[in-house]
Amino acid sequence: MELARKDHIVMTPKCKTTDSTTLAIERRAVPLDDTKNDKIHVAGGDHQGIIINKELAKDVDDSPAQLSLEFRVFLVNAQTGSHTRESRTLHYWFAEELPAAERPSVAQLFFRELVSPQEFPRDYVGFIKKVMKLLQHGFTGIRKVEVTLKQLGTSDQPPPSARPSQDGVLVISLGPTTRPVPVSADESTLGAVAPLTEERIKELLESSFPNPVTAVELARSNGWSEEEVQAQLSQLTEKGIAKALEHGAYTRAVATKVQVVRNMPAMVQSKQPTIAIITAQYCEKLAVDSMLDNRETFVRYTTVGTLAKDPVTGKSVSFKRFGESNVYTLGNIGAHRIVCTKLPTVGHTREAITAAGNTTTRMLGTFQKVDHVFLVGVGGGVPHYTDYRRHVRLGDVVVSHPVDGKRSVYVYCENAALSESGGAEFEIKEYCPNNMGLQKIAAQLQAEAESRDEPPWMQLMREAINSLQSESEHNFSQPPADSDKLYMAIGERDLIEVAHPSPQEGAENHRRKGCPWLHLSPVASGRGVARDEALRQQLAHETGALAFDSEFDAVLDAVTGSCRDSFLVARGIADYRDGGRPGAAGSQWQPYAALAAAAVVRCIVERVPAVCD
Repeated sequence: MELARKDHIVMTPKCKTTDSTTLAIERRAVPLDDTKNDKIHVAGGDHQGIIINKELAKDVDDSPAQLSLEFRVFLVNAQTGSHTRESRTLHYWFAEELPAAERPSVAQLFFRELVSPQEFPRDYVGFIKKVMKLLQHGFTGIRKVEVTLKQLGTSDQPPPSARPSQDGVLVISLGPTTRPVPVSADESTLGAVAPLTEERIKELLESSFPNPVTAVELARSNGWSEEEVQAQLSQLTEKGIAKALEHGAYTRAVATKVQVVRNMPAMVQSKQPTIAIITAQYCEKLAVDSMLDNRETFVRYTTVGTLAKDPVTGKSVSFKRFGESNVYTLGNIGAHRIVCTKLPTVGHTREAITAAGNTTTRMLGTFQKVDHVFLVGVGGGVPHYTDYRRHVRLGDVVVSHPVDGKRSVYVYCENAALSESGGAEFEIKEYCPNNMGLQKIAAQLQAEAESRDEPPWMQLMREAINSLQSESEHNFSQPPADSDKLYMAIGERDLIEVAHPSPQEGAENHRRKGCPWLHLSPVASGRGVARDEALRQQLAHETGALAFDSEFDAVLDAVTGSCRDSFLVARGIADYRDGGRPGAAGSQWQPYAALAAAAVVRCIVERVPAVCD
């Protein structure tokens, strides 16, 4: 008779050095006689079914791990106050009956349960105990987990409280006497007035472009002094970054020639665009424009009369101000005529949503020959900590495409609520074009790229980076690879750094060094999940989405409402949230990610036939 059944969990020390420890935690049978050894501890009570082997393993299993995952933390010694940076690696072995395709998802779910915010183990013993309890009460597809804990260095100084350290590592404080380290300094400034800087004024000009703004509007909406804002606008105008218009308004100056028109000039049939590209951020517009041949840009400003009270006389006076304006860049990609526009600021406000929809409807009304619509720009990737093939990295491109037999290519989440089972229920709106021709071309492009030494969009990106250097202050070059840090939230203000997954041993490495990878999946968004990492992950799991963006449901409503049956969303990955937060740490990837998305879209457009099936 055996004391330990198949579902008993045995922990055995495997290797110990001066700075590392490896423990093997597995399901296996232990003969009754072996448990009488004083080196074996059989747990009882609430921990019945767990066996601790105090001796180093003699029968070492040398088979390579089938999956591995590494993350890093800071340990705090409550007695000495010293801070030790530690790497923790989980090595997985799976039951034979668990299909290979399901193993990465099972490993990721195990990891998420292990570091869940509700009960994250704050000490060494608690961490190992939770690994054993998770295996004991579930995850039967995992046969063994080896845990390697390796110290990476000790310091008497605490880690930076709110920002990444100089080597880029964001940390979490562990230990019962230590306060949690805040995730971001931005959180500590919520409700405070953002500092007035030249860079911030430039961002606001680019965000509102082509709509002009005044010093009064900028000052009121940001809590600044009107005089100081005016001084910054004057300096930007002298540098050629801002352009002064009538009625005291300013707009972003552009390097290329712009024709200001009251109405778009009439075009002959051969010059009517049949493909429209919609962008939201200024760098996205620049990236798309760089992919167009023979381009010309038109800006249509509109003015409206407004009544206001004179503060001295109290009488109503009328004055002119700018209303919603439009920018259209026309050009060619191959045999196709293209029109590209930029939306005013997108986001969660009702004004932004309405303006985005109005701009789209107006464009499609102006250019009535448009058959295909592309939404091109940046987004946030959905990381997969264990599946190399599904993991989305900064600079990659996600193209909207259905998965798992579903038809949705874009999912908007209006609301999310916790269910009785502890999960979440989502109120969503799904979008899918009636004509899936663009999606078919994207799938063909992905297959073509994986069979080549270099994907076809790389040469386009190199050429565009060279041309954009003289046209823009934005840096469209690829940021340093070590700035692509992957973090996982384990509480409202705590993060851990997680290593990017690697291909399994013997598996083909499809990711070329320095080349954006093309993924096909739905794109998701929504205020219901905007601020909750756990909800975003669950929605991504349910829908198959590999990217989130900053709410383009109003734009797609306008596209479908204008009876356009062919559309595609392409998102270059700029961060691991939604890609649309200028000034955040991930913004350094925005220009490069936007350029990657634009280059992939050019490759797709070049393959669009006269009639797209």
